Amino acid sequence: MRDYFLIIRIMTSTEIWEQYHTDIFRFIFSKVKNEHTANDLTQETFIKAHVKLKTLKDDSKVKSWLFTIARYTTIDYFKMSAQTTDLKDYDIVDDYSEEKEHSAKDCLPGIIKHLPKKYRDPLFMSDIKGIKQAEIANQLQLPLATVKSQIQRARKLIAQGYMDCCDYKLNEDGFLVGETKEKDDCKVCN
Repeated sequence: MRDYFLIIRIMTSTEIWEQYHTDIFRFIFSKVKNEHTANDLTQETFIKAHVKLKTLKDDSKVKSWLFTIARYTTIDYFKMSAQTTDLKDYDIVDDYSEEKEHSAKDCLPGIIKHLPKKYRDPLFMSDIKGIKQAEIANQLQLPLATVKSQIQRARKLIAQGYMDCCDYKLNEDGFLVGETKEKDDCKVCN
């Protein structure tokens, strides 16, 4: 009886870089909105991947493995830089102006910028930067229950902003429904 062995060849770091660096850069850039920072974080991602390459058992999982590393590298970057936030940080959502037609995405930056700071900061840290609520409470030196409440209130205010801006309505399931007004008729974007 003959023994058969399955030989799995794991990609080299160079092969991984050549195949995925553009995708990883685009993913990180979509989060940080700064080319220099995205380049640095992309390199950091691939350094981590190189160090941990021997832990990867299957080439078919390289892409998802890399994106996981990139996501956590980006989250770590935001955690390190999120000691304070101010309005300039909210420009992360201002890149929708490239779209030709006015859409709900165009209203979001204005709605967020009009939130009271006590709601805006925890929401931004949680929903945009991906920081855990307990960490936000530590950074803002607030009780966890207060931070959770502020984030929920901010989300409700965003929904209300869409209702005020473009006359959206809440359906019986609690979802916003409606059509975005033309830019000239929008109360936030005009």
